[in-house]
Amino acid sequence: MIMIDHLEFRERLLAWWYKNRRQFPWRQTQDPYHILISEVLLHRTRADQVIPVYTEFLKRFPYVEKLACAAEEQIERVLYPLGLHWRSRLVRSMAQQIVSRYHGRIIADVQELKTLPGVGDYIASAVVSFAFGHPEVLLDTNTVRVLGRILGMKITDASRRKRYMRTVYRSILDEQHPREFNYAMIDLGALICRPQNPRCQECPLMQMCIHGSSRAGDKY
Repeated sequence: MIMIDHLEFRERLLAWWYKNRRQFPWRQTQDPYHILISEVLLHRTRADQVIPVYTEFLKRFPYVEKLACAAEEQIERVLYPLGLHWRSRLVRSMAQQIVSRYHGRIIADVQELKTLPGVGDYIASAVVSFAFGHPEVLLDTNTVRVLGRILGMKITDASRRKRYMRTVYRSILDEQHPREFNYAMIDLGALICRPQNPRCQECPLMQMCIHGSSRAGDKY
C-alpha cells in the first residue's frame, strides 16, 4: 500500500484547486443557514440542478424562522424541480427544531446537527466545515473514490462508512485550511477522478496514486 506524504498531498491538491475550483453560490457564503440548505438540496442531486432552486429557496425563505413558519405546500412548490418531495416535510421540521431548540441558531456541533430531521453525518460535517471552518472529515462518493484510487483499494457503497477511510482522510486533512481542502477533494473527484474515464494525466496527485501510476502510459 502506498504511503502518502501528507504535506505534499495537501500542497499539490490545493495548488490545483485554486486554479480549477468550481463556482457555486453556496460557496460564496459562510452563512450556516445558507450552507445547511444547500447541503440538504444537494443530497442525491446534481449541483447544476440545485443552483436555481437554492436561489429561489433563499429568496422565499431568507432566514430559518420564516422557513419554520412556512406551509409545507409552499416549500414543496419551491423544491418541486428537484423531485423527492419528502424533503419538504423534513426541511420544515428541521427549521422548526432549530428555532425551538437553538433559538434559530445553527450551531457548530456535528453530533447536535445530526439529531435534526434530514441531517446525517455528511450534511452535519459539511455545515461545520464550510460554515465554521472546522476540520471535519467529509466522506462522499467523490472523496472516497479519490482516496480509494490513491490507496489502490476497491471502493464499494459501504466504503464511506469504513473507519479506515475516515482515519486516512483525517490524517491528510489540512487543519489550517479545512474548508478549502474539503472543497478541493470534492472537485477533484468531480472533475478529474471521475467514476468513468478518469483524467489521470491531469491529476495533481497522479505520482502519489496507485491507480494513476498504473495508468501512466495510457493516452487520453
